[in-house]
Amino acid sequence: MIILGTNSIKDTGFDVANSCNFEDGSLHKSVSSPSATFTISVWVKLSNQYVATSSIGQRYFWTGGGAGGASGAKWNDGNVGILDFYNEGTGHVNDGTGRNYRDPSAWYHWVWKNVSGTGTLYVNGVQNGSTFSMGPLIGSGGPDVINIGRYGADTVYAPMTMAEFVYLDGTAATPTSFGEVDDDSGIWKPKDVSGLTFGTNGFHLDFSNASALGTDANGGTTLTTTATLSQLTDTPTNSFATLNSLINFNSGVFTKGNLAITSGDDTVSTIGLTSGRWYWEAQRTNTTNEAHFGIGVSKGFFSATSVVSSGDRIYVRGGATFVSAVSNLSILTFGSNGGTPATVSNGDVIGFYLDLESSTKNITVKKNDGATPIIDIDLTYSGEEPIFPFCRMNSGCASSWNFGNPIAALSSANADANGYGSFEFNPTKGGVDYFAICTKNLAEYGG
Repeated sequence: MIILGTNSIKDTGFDVANSCNFEDGSLHKSVSSPSATFTISVWVKLSNQYVATSSIGQRYFWTGGGAGGASGAKWNDGNVGILDFYNEGTGHVNDGTGRNYRDPSAWYHWVWKNVSGTGTLYVNGVQNGSTFSMGPLIGSGGPDVINIGRYGADTVYAPMTMAEFVYLDGTAATPTSFGEVDDDSGIWKPKDVSGLTFGTNGFHLDFSNASALGTDANGGTTLTTTATLSQLTDTPTNSFATLNSLINFNSGVFTKGNLAITSGDDTVSTIGLTSGRWYWEAQRTNTTNEAHFGIGVSKGFFSATSVVSSGDRIYVRGGATFVSAVSNLSILTFGSNGGTPATVSNGDVIGFYLDLESSTKNITVKKNDGATPIIDIDLTYSGEEPIFPFCRMNSGCASSWNFGNPIAALSSANADANGYGSFEFNPTKGGVDYFAICTKNLAEYGG
């Protein structure tokens, strides 16, 4: 079961502006005598499929510190994506359905409801499995601390992105308190939670304050930040493309919300394109070996061992002084290279302009927004199969990607003409607008 957020509708009535990536940090708050009845609601976009200690899993909500006094909820990658509730005294309880939640392009809505020790899990508005014995939020072993994004005081953080985190102390709420079905698309989407009863210890994290991401939007005490958190604009109401950690041929390490990859690997974006004008940026982030950045169509593009061993593709090879275009299917054919090849070095920003809107399709690639492109090739494209941004990296290489939702805030950020995205360079070419690869733009321009 997946959710695409409020992806197919441009104006939803309620928009989530920000999210927070917990790969390198966490939030925590001391609580006083929390009720045995409570509700936890959070929207989650999964990142790297693995953590340093798989038995720990990605514990996105945890209390106390062990010895029978700790409990919490986690996405357990050790069990291939099963959702767990865990109590240090009584052990694991999962949803009983055997369902795996692994889609890195999806925003999931997870709700845990506890009525005096009887728990219920909901995913995307639907109850999963039967009720189960959940126990208290915090047992007699204490301490009375709620952690978000880590296990107790551990430093193994949950490499996932969260939005609209709500804890209701003393209230057993159903998913309809936090989300609703969109009338037009049938997609489960967020709704305004400001009128809910949060109780003595409850809070609402909307992650809108970049300088204090633990700020309680309900006006309560700000949660304390441990290490480093990252504010993002990838949300359940406007989901951005990332790299696809399920396309992982060589055990590459995906980090930063699947916007960076190390150790060398072949992968593609989570969103394919069939129409519209699109812009994205990529960088090689170390000087070891070579990276290949480009586009390819899905038919014949994937093989058992590599993304680019067959199919139609074009790429610029980082660290080299040439570009290469390959065409062996009728879906996509390339004209001659109209650009001027240039050396692509560590830290250079490679900007891609993909025009699938004009009668003559085109891919233009620029290095550091230079006046002369390094690739400028017209395409003949049937639209039969989606075109994907891709990377192929040799062993030891690393790269970072920006589809409009950068890893870190940019000092000279440039949005597209719709106000979406944040890029190092202006996403226009020859006075023509190109757009960030996000679901609100896809709804308007197709994809």
